[in-house]
Amino acid sequence: MAVERRKDNKNRVLREGEYQRTSGTYEFKWRDKRGKRHSISAPTLEELREKELDVLRDVLDGVRADKNNLTINDLYYSWVQLKRGLKDNTFSNYKYMYMQFVEPEFGKSKLVDLKRTDVRGFYNYLADERHVKVNTIDNIHTVLHQVLELGVEDDYLRYNPSDNALKELKKAHNFEIDKRRALTVAEQDIFEAFLSENGQYHRWYPIFVIMLWTGMRVGEITGLRWCDIDLEEQTISVNHTLVYYSTRTEQGQIFAINTPKTKAGERIIPMLPKVKEAFLMEKAYQEECGIKSNAVVDGFRDFIFVNRFGNVQHQGTLNKALYRIIRDCNYEILDNNHKEDVVILPKFSNHSLRHTFTTRMCEARVNIKAMQDILGHADAETTMNIYAEATKDLKKSELINFEDYFNKQKALQSGII
Repeated sequence: MAVERRKDNKNRVLREGEYQRTSGTYEFKWRDKRGKRHSISAPTLEELREKELDVLRDVLDGVRADKNNLTINDLYYSWVQLKRGLKDNTFSNYKYMYMQFVEPEFGKSKLVDLKRTDVRGFYNYLADERHVKVNTIDNIHTVLHQVLELGVEDDYLRYNPSDNALKELKKAHNFEIDKRRALTVAEQDIFEAFLSENGQYHRWYPIFVIMLWTGMRVGEITGLRWCDIDLEEQTISVNHTLVYYSTRTEQGQIFAINTPKTKAGERIIPMLPKVKEAFLMEKAYQEECGIKSNAVVDGFRDFIFVNRFGNVQHQGTLNKALYRIIRDCNYEILDNNHKEDVVILPKFSNHSLRHTFTTRMCEARVNIKAMQDILGHADAETTMNIYAEATKDLKKSELINFEDYFNKQKALQSGII
């Protein structure tokens, strides 16, 4: 016995799951692989069947049907609950970036409508309209890509629309992230001499000289306690780092103590005589001015480098101090020397001092393995990459010396010398 098929008011046969409402509009109903009911509607049968094709494609690709009202922010809230394996300060920075730049507007975009061009347009808006630096957009992309990748994993998205969006932005805008350049020997001498001789900035001599001659990261320096150094054995124990992150509370910024990112970060650094002298100088200065460490961070106390109120030093404060030091040092040089080729200090940050120390070790032919241990690199490749970059100028100067040596030998053989 033939089964009579349903028809619409125009006598057209309706497919399985298709219905015509009493109002004349059309509806398609189906169940997903989880057994949940879903439906779509359209004013005409032709439009309904176009939508059915999208549904079929989603079903075949395993894309969930309950995505219609889901937004990027909804995915983000799930990501926050599920994300594990990040350091507290890293996770807090991710959340801050998202809430600051994505959540207010772009985060309200529905997943069902999201395209690659939307993500590209969002990054362009950040760069062109809000003048957000490319480094910051890089951080925003890191968290947004992870959030959208969760949508792919949970079958809400067929692909990640943020794939390659950052790379395209950098190419289109000719963005290039400046590589941290180490100070040359001449620049380093100028910097150290200025700190040593200038009364206004002499206060900063110990911390910056210790950075220069240990290669410690800024969080390792600011988190250093007196019990972490042994002036007799002349060693520095690096076993934690001081971090801070912004909050939306009245506290503003919160300091915390973290263990090093990798086991290699825990290390013992030999203390050069100049470094020991700088520690003693800091100790004498604090005793003379009556400064004591009052800060307690996650049970850690007795920090070496504190401000005049006894609180731990903030990385931003150190960078601002560097900016003023560079500016005033260069003014002093330019005021006293009117030559065009005079050496002045370039713009650099706290981390540049670590890079400078690494470069000096390369120039001194320090063993690669020893460099890796001193710097706390978990991966030897990281050390090798820095070594390769740092020895470019050294190779050039050595070839020049070789040429000089060769010319002298020729002169000796010809009897000129």
